[in-house]
Amino acid sequence: MDTLSPMQDQEAGSGQDTTGLEGALARVERAVEASSKAVASLARELKRAHAAAASGQVRELRRTLDAVQALAGEVVQRVDAAATAYDVDEVDMLGSGAYAKELLAAAEAADVAMFADDDRLLCYPSIVRVLPGEAALEIDRKRARGIRPSVVVAALAKAQRAGPRFKPAPFLASLVGAYDLVVAGQGKEPGAVVRLLEVYNALTLLPGQSRDYTRAEFARDLYLLDQSGETAGPGGRRLRWAASSGTRQAGVLTTVAMSGQQQRYWGIAVESEDSR
Repeated sequence: MDTLSPMQDQEAGSGQDTTGLEGALARVERAVEASSKAVASLARELKRAHAAAASGQVRELRRTLDAVQALAGEVVQRVDAAATAYDVDEVDMLGSGAYAKELLAAAEAADVAMFADDDRLLCYPSIVRVLPGEAALEIDRKRARGIRPSVVVAALAKAQRAGPRFKPAPFLASLVGAYDLVVAGQGKEPGAVVRLLEVYNALTLLPGQSRDYTRAEFARDLYLLDQSGETAGPGGRRLRWAASSGTRQAGVLTTVAMSGQQQRYWGIAVESEDSR
């Protein structure tokens, strides 16, 4: 009767995708589990051999020692299979974009809305950045060393259910302050419409601020402010969103909405109560 090798045994009947990082990690998981079972069997026979030697049951001792030798060989095979099961270059996979595609596919399969935006992946309310050199992810500014696609998508889905931690009032106050800088710098009348990209540039004037607070994060915060319904800024002034044909022009900021649809923002105006 034909028997399967350890590698064939771990793949047979798995019914799982054997490609990409998810497939490689699944193979290793199954191989390590098989190795653990083989080691447990070996440990049991060694215990029996020890008991037989201690009591002088020589026939039982010979039988168990034969079993120990056979199981030891199987353990070596299983461990070798586990060592060779992980056959991917994760740094190359993350750097080439293959991992991002796999993560997007895993999100789609799990019915979790996610889309690529430049070098980031947007998955409301989270922003994901791939860090190839570290074989890690940055999710909402926190390093994530666990990068198995199914695990990452599950964590992002959990974050969606929990909802964002966002305080609209402080963000709106900062937005109004940056708006005033842009209006003054361009010599416009108070209440004029300005592009949000220019407001973002005013918010990140100091060196390194645009790295610490990215456009993707700014666009997400605009959406969260929009969803909050908060428009009353300092001094009784009111925020007004401006879209018009601007959403079809350069400089549009894009994020992902709670519904999974792309949300675009272009301009704002901040008006006093008197001008309304």
